[in-house]
Amino acid sequence: MPLYEWQGKTGRGDARSGTLKADSEALLRATLRKEGIIVTKVSEKKSGDQTERYNPKKKIKTLAVVLFTRQLSTMITSGLPLVQSLEILSNQIEDKNLRGIVREIKAKIEGGSRFADALRDYPKCFDELYVNLVVAGEEGGMLDTVLNRLAIYMEKIEKLKKKIKSAMIYPISIIVVAIGVVMVLLIFVIPVFEGMFKDMGAELPLPTQVVINFSKFVKSYIIYMIVALGIGVFLFRRYYKTENGRRTVDRLVLKVPVFGVLALKSSVARVTRTLSTLLSSGVAILESLVIVARVAKNKIVEDALIVARTKISEGKSMSEPLQESGIFPPMVVQMVQVGESTGALDNMLNKIADFYEEDVDNLVTNLTSLMEPLIMMFLGVILGGLIIAMYLPIFKLGQAVG
Repeated sequence: MPLYEWQGKTGRGDARSGTLKADSEALLRATLRKEGIIVTKVSEKKSGDQTERYNPKKKIKTLAVVLFTRQLSTMITSGLPLVQSLEILSNQIEDKNLRGIVREIKAKIEGGSRFADALRDYPKCFDELYVNLVVAGEEGGMLDTVLNRLAIYMEKIEKLKKKIKSAMIYPISIIVVAIGVVMVLLIFVIPVFEGMFKDMGAELPLPTQVVINFSKFVKSYIIYMIVALGIGVFLFRRYYKTENGRRTVDRLVLKVPVFGVLALKSSVARVTRTLSTLLSSGVAILESLVIVARVAKNKIVEDALIVARTKISEGKSMSEPLQESGIFPPMVVQMVQVGESTGALDNMLNKIADFYEEDVDNLVTNLTSLMEPLIMMFLGVILGGLIIAMYLPIFKLGQAVG
């Protein structure tokens, strides 16, 4: 769709100008005529005139969206109109994709669209939660407050994600490196020892023979093992994309020692933080639970929230279905019950989120400290066992010579 620069006048004679996308110049004139603007000059912006190319479908980094949201909130609070605020931000945003999206949003608002409707066209950048909160902010006349809450919410959720990733990256990276070292030993180093032992002509100890046989197996079937691993990962991902597959895997994740507790607590923190933000911004609880269920990141927790929404629509309190699900900890159920009875559910949910985020932080720290000696023990047993098995014949030969 071509982009046009236009100039015109209102019925009162006030000058207007801007940029707008349209299928043709005639449609552009008709659109602006409906808004009471008579176009006096139109020119299409050619590819050479456009500031830069960008991809509106590309995923934007969360921190870039957080910074944009916080700055926009500050400008609106200061009394600047929304269009002027977007114009200023579009000239100082570093991410070229987000910069292009903001410019398009500004043009759509100038063309008569609501801010929330313009945001809805960019789901890779502004998700359903973001759009619904902006709708509530526009309808309630507190867009700056809602944007500030959104920025705080996104910062805390991003911080929680980093904590979870930090708990996983260290052990996974160590195990991957260990597997790589073992494969190098089995494929390249141990065959050299095998040739040397053949020249010696001595009978090999059982551990050495086992390691050599395993080395031959890995060297012969390494290609098939890699292909099988790739097929296994592909099939698992396809299975996980199905409803039953995701439900089965997520249920098993919650039963894994330590990591299951971590997954549940992080999900509870995310759910309560999101629900608190939605309720405090004026979004109805039934609509909020639909959005919250999608950010739970666990199918079992998501199912429990959907059931809770159905029970609430039938007239029950929120704490009852949460307790019946058997998923949420008793403390969460009790605090939700207190929040409902006092009429301060959003504040109580915020406190629950603060508590579980801190609990996740402590759990991640303890988990990292616990896994360090276990990983060292694992590396010692695997690598040390291989080295000892290879040197046993040499020790035996030394004893025989002695």
